[in-house]
Amino acid sequence: MNLTKVGEGKVVLIAGGGRVYTDLAARFTRSEKGLIELLASEQDARLIRAIIDKGHLAATEFDYFLFGVEGYSRVTEAQLVRKRLASYLIKSGRIQKKGRRSFDVVLPEGIAEHTCRCKLNNGTELEISGYDILTLTEQWYNSGVEKGLLEEDLRYLKPEATEFKALIGMNAHALLDWFKIRCCQNAQAEIRDMAWKMLRLCKQAAPDLFYQAGPSCVSLGYCPENDFQNKNCHVIRKDRALEILKQYKNEEP
Repeated sequence: MNLTKVGEGKVVLIAGGGRVYTDLAARFTRSEKGLIELLASEQDARLIRAIIDKGHLAATEFDYFLFGVEGYSRVTEAQLVRKRLASYLIKSGRIQKKGRRSFDVVLPEGIAEHTCRCKLNNGTELEISGYDILTLTEQWYNSGVEKGLLEEDLRYLKPEATEFKALIGMNAHALLDWFKIRCCQNAQAEIRDMAWKMLRLCKQAAPDLFYQAGPSCVSLGYCPENDFQNKNCHVIRKDRALEILKQYKNEEP
C-alpha cells in the first residue's frame, strides 16, 4: 500500500495556452476582416482582458486546456465530476503495479493515526487505527482477487481514500467558473489544492485569459457566501456591500 497525504497531488498542464483564441473568436463576430486575415493577426491582450472584464465569456469557450492529475482521492473525484462542461478520462484502478494489485490511498493529516475500540461480529473487541483499516481492507481485497471474485464487486468495499488518476479537459469559460467555486476557502481542502495548482498553470500559460481568475471574491470584490462565509475569509460580504451601495445611492444629491 502506498499512502499519499492530501496536498501532495500532482497536476500537469498537457495542452492549452500559448496562442489564445478568445480574441479571434470575439473579433470574428464583429470584424470586417476575413477569416484568413484574422488568423494571421497577432493576439490582442487588451481585447482578451476587455472580454473578461465585461463578462462576455462565450468567446472563452474556444480555448481548451488539458490536464493530467494523480495523487488525489475518490472523495475529490466525486466532487470533480460534478462539473458538467468538462471531459474526464479516469484511469482504471484494477491494474497491476510491479506484479501486485495497485492499492494507493490519499489521506488528510492525522486520520490514519486515529484509533478506536471496535467490536467485530463475533464479539471480539480490538483497538483499530486508520492504518489498520486500510491494511485489513487491502488484505481482504487481494484475498478476494486470489479466490476469483470479480473486482467489479470487490471494489465496493474499497475506501473513498483510494487514489484516482485522470485526464481532465475544460474550456476557459468552464475553468473560470470552476475556479470561482473550488478555489474558495469553503471548498474541501483536497479539491481546493487541485484547483489552485490548475489555476497557477493556467496563469502561466495564458495570463491575459486568467488574470482575474480565482475564487468569486477576486472578480466580484466581495464574498457572495454571506452567512456561509469561511471564518478565514476577510473579504466584505455581499449583503454588507449592498448596504454600502444603497447608502451611497441615498446620499446622492
